[in-house]
Amino acid sequence: MNSTSAVSVAFDPLLPWPVLAVLGGVGLVLLLLGLRAGARGTIWRLGSIAVVLAALANPALIEEQRKPIADVALVVVDDSDSMAIGERRKQVQAARESLKRKLGQQEGLEIREVVLPPAQIQLGSERPGGTRLIETMRSALVEVPPERLAGVILLTDGQVHDVPAGLPPELGGAPLHGLIAGKKNERDRLIVVEQSPRFGVVGREVTTKFRIEDPAGGTAPVTLSVGGEVMRRLDVPVGRSVELPIVVGNPGANVVELEVGAGPSELTLDNNRALFTINGVRDRLRVLLVSGEPYQGERAWRNLLKSDPAVDLIHFTILRTPQKDDFTPVRELSLIVFPMRELFEQKLKEFDLIIFDRYESGNLITRDYFRNIAEYVKSGGALLVSVGPVFATQRSLYRTPLGAILPAAPLGDVLETPFKPKVSEIGQRHPVTANLPQAGQPDKEPEWGRWFRLVTARTERGNAVLSGAEDKPLVILDRVGEGRVAQLMSDHLWLWNRGIDGGGPQPELVRRVAHWLMKEPDLEEEALRATAVGGRIEVTRRTLATTFPPVTMTSPDGSTRTLSLRQTAPGLGLGIVDVDKPGLYRFDDGTLRTVAAVGSPDPLEFSDVRATDAKLKPLVEASGGGMLWLVDQPDPDIRTVRPGRAAGGSDWIGLRRTEGYTVAGINQLPLLPGILVAVAFLMAIGSAWWREGR
Repeated sequence: MNSTSAVSVAFDPLLPWPVLAVLGGVGLVLLLLGLRAGARGTIWRLGSIAVVLAALANPALIEEQRKPIADVALVVVDDSDSMAIGERRKQVQAARESLKRKLGQQEGLEIREVVLPPAQIQLGSERPGGTRLIETMRSALVEVPPERLAGVILLTDGQVHDVPAGLPPELGGAPLHGLIAGKKNERDRLIVVEQSPRFGVVGREVTTKFRIEDPAGGTAPVTLSVGGEVMRRLDVPVGRSVELPIVVGNPGANVVELEVGAGPSELTLDNNRALFTINGVRDRLRVLLVSGEPYQGERAWRNLLKSDPAVDLIHFTILRTPQKDDFTPVRELSLIVFPMRELFEQKLKEFDLIIFDRYESGNLITRDYFRNIAEYVKSGGALLVSVGPVFATQRSLYRTPLGAILPAAPLGDVLETPFKPKVSEIGQRHPVTANLPQAGQPDKEPEWGRWFRLVTARTERGNAVLSGAEDKPLVILDRVGEGRVAQLMSDHLWLWNRGIDGGGPQPELVRRVAHWLMKEPDLEEEALRATAVGGRIEVTRRTLATTFPPVTMTSPDGSTRTLSLRQTAPGLGLGIVDVDKPGLYRFDDGTLRTVAAVGSPDPLEFSDVRATDAKLKPLVEASGGGMLWLVDQPDPDIRTVRPGRAAGGSDWIGLRRTEGYTVAGINQLPLLPGILVAVAFLMAIGSAWWREGR
């Protein structure tokens, strides 16, 4: 751009303008008085006054050397994930090259370009921002002075999710143009989740609400999966909201997937699936504790269970057995009648956990009721048996129908000797006893206190996770049918709670055992889990075995890869895999399966991928710009328009010319130099004197 010059007249008065105005007014009054009196030479006197005032105004001729500043045209390119559909990116690339060529031919125009890249994987239950094209534009305009901005051109498919209600102030009156890639009136089937529960009580139903959008109408097949397992298939009407009940299966994260089958016209299948997570929480646990006799540990059990606000405890203690015949009237044997039929027949299945503490057979509960308890466990119930010395006798619970589900059989001996419970080899891999506080190193003695009694037993089933004196089993865990059983072969657990000999982690041990009995996922001894962390997935495998099987990962696009896990702790393996595509990843090691939801559970970017001009149109029209479809005008004309004029048409877009410049230099020439003023003043005064003297 060549430099130009501009000439103007400037004043640098020797006196303030108000003073000059007063002097001019005085001169004008004197002139009028002279004219009224008929004095000669008045015109010449007026000339002399004008010369003096002009000299005091100090006029000068200013010549500016101006250097034009280039206007700025900003091109904003949308390269978000939805632009990969069809020929959109190809259309945009052709338009970019054409714009660069045509804009480059414009003299005094600087071209700036900014690209919105594909979105990074985002986690969480909140919807991400989608295509933030206007935000990208505004960030780029921060570096452009508004007076230099000629216009902004957006290359996009129109699926922009941050369109403001009014014009961004950064435009400064410049036109905004939209060049839309894609085809008009595109058709696509998609699923829209209108309501997704974030929490639910385990075992109860929650309701999700969704609808299917498809221009073709009719019905569409929908599949409901939880944790990768198909739970239900149904046909739903298109365009109508549907409520679907979902049973919360387990505590913690329950990954729910809704998938609609492909429609007759599809742009992408990514929006045919919707993912969300229901966090399962347990209701208050209903626990039945039956103590066979009063003793110091009985109160410890009660206090421990009552201290948990999530536990509803019903506790019965047998103060006097029926075998004690001392002629006490039957009505005085107890404060309340022991409701055996109500507890062990009518409402047995309402309990989440049943605990027998030092209970002996023959104490009220009949064999039929014990048989009911055994069936309750096999059907999914939980039983914890803490035994005392009587377990080694003929009155042992093992000699009731419960013996069929108890994992350890008594040997008939009771060891009365001090010992420290020790985590067994398999217990080091079992989540109930792994890393138990104060357990110490596997080859060293635990740091907790001693116990002094152990009922010897033979482990017939299950896993002995703690051992006692002479390495006899102390805590045995077993699965029976769909339920679980835990057996504690000593009645000295309360010593830890009392701090005897240093105490020990009684609350933590009981909590873990109870939660394992309640099928807490984090305490499963055989478990496969996958957790999404940013752009990677951490796969963990918990096992009682000494090796870890390879895990097969299936990506959302159907591709597979095999992961090898490394041991990070006894019974715990870890594998980490980087991912770059949101969606549901499935993992299978041949025995166990799990899933991980990567990215937003409901990505806004793919909620609707149909190309449209509706979202940007109000903004473009408010700026005076133009909206064109590249499929109709792949190579629009570029025109120069004046500020305030329409800047768009059916086949062209306009850029305003601001004609900005910087001043490179200034030349100043006084118009009334001193000698010229003096000569003019003398001539005016002389002429006035000559005229008056005639």
